[in-house]
Amino acid sequence: MRSKGMPCRAARRCFLVFTAIALLPLALVYLVTNEQAYKLKGYEVEYAKLEINAPSNVSRKDAIISSTVLRKLSTKKLKAYSKQTLVEKSFRYPLMILGPLKALAKRAVGKSGRSSSYRHYKRRHKYFDNDTTLPTLPDDIVRTMPPSKLELVEQRMKARQKLLAQKCSQLGLDIPGNDSIHKPNSWEFLVNHKYHLIWCNVFKSASSSWMYNFNVLAGYSPEFLKKTTDIPLALARKKYPRVSLDELQEAQNDSITFMIARHPFERLLSAYRDKFIFALPHSFHDKLGSKIVRTYRKNKAERHKPKYPTFSEFVSWLLHEVRKSNHIDMHLVPATKFCTPCLIKFDVIAKFETLEEDQMYLIEKAGLSNVIMPEWRNTGKGKKTQELLQTFYSQLTRKQLDGLYNYYRYDFEVFGYSAISYFNIVRTEENADPDTS
Repeated sequence: MRSKGMPCRAARRCFLVFTAIALLPLALVYLVTNEQAYKLKGYEVEYAKLEINAPSNVSRKDAIISSTVLRKLSTKKLKAYSKQTLVEKSFRYPLMILGPLKALAKRAVGKSGRSSSYRHYKRRHKYFDNDTTLPTLPDDIVRTMPPSKLELVEQRMKARQKLLAQKCSQLGLDIPGNDSIHKPNSWEFLVNHKYHLIWCNVFKSASSSWMYNFNVLAGYSPEFLKKTTDIPLALARKKYPRVSLDELQEAQNDSITFMIARHPFERLLSAYRDKFIFALPHSFHDKLGSKIVRTYRKNKAERHKPKYPTFSEFVSWLLHEVRKSNHIDMHLVPATKFCTPCLIKFDVIAKFETLEEDQMYLIEKAGLSNVIMPEWRNTGKGKKTQELLQTFYSQLTRKQLDGLYNYYRYDFEVFGYSAISYFNIVRTEENADPDTS
């Protein structure tokens, strides 16, 4: 009996397997036609721009319901909502929320009441993808400036623009020409057409903070930016392509253009520490640092103490590159050459030294107070800035500092910075190392 039943069971199993294979294409067709495949893959579903009302217990400014859900809700159910314009947004929902339409609608609309923290805000919106209209920040974390402070910062901005215009005229930097300092450089600008904000990204001048903000404005979720290993600039350039001068000037007609200035010697030291002392193993700057050490540290026995170039060796290398008119790393290029502020109009010139107030003013002026927050990322490693300046610049000779000042001279002039205190701490010529002068 046992042996007779074996072929039957095998036949039944084969029949079931072939039946399942035969029905698979039909199942896929069913999924596609019913838009379930989009849900399973997490594709974006556009929200309908409709005039309906959220339930009374929903207090969010923008009541959002997926168009997929709305199409399946009956007219009777839609009448349960009062009249309130929905903002056109897109939403990427995960597998966890698939199920009854009621649950999906609840997830799309959001629970009643406001979020109590930015962490909860980021968690709720972790699935927003690029090119979306951003959700607004909860009211309890939106920061604004009182009118008196806003007026004070406004006057500060006007004074900076006035100084910039005066110095540009005195130095002849506002006259277009063919060299790099007299030719408008639109290459480094990031233009956000949606939020009418344009930024010239000066590296090591709060660039990490505002690269994060611009990536958020591009649609990358905070959760994604926290976990991704992609370079922030590379992510940004996917959404902000390089623009021509004509394209930049056209965008400026209805946008706010800004940059962030920083004391040139502070910025230089920040770049040196970040890119050479704390260079990632086998990275470009790690290899470049080793090359500098081999070139400027003549005593081979000391080439591993430390393995990265000293600040004096680094400055000697930089000044040599400048004299030879070689390509200079973008982290070291003067801001006046990088952004050409004498040839391109800036509405806001923020400064690293007053960044907290300046960026709050900028965000409010741009009408983005409920979209992004003032950021202060990558604030530095180790000692305080003044201690670091004393430690590192005391390694330089007067000749080296003269060379640096000449290279960054226009940054000092147009942004109103002084180098006097630095010349008081450099080494005297008799104590200079001839190999690094």
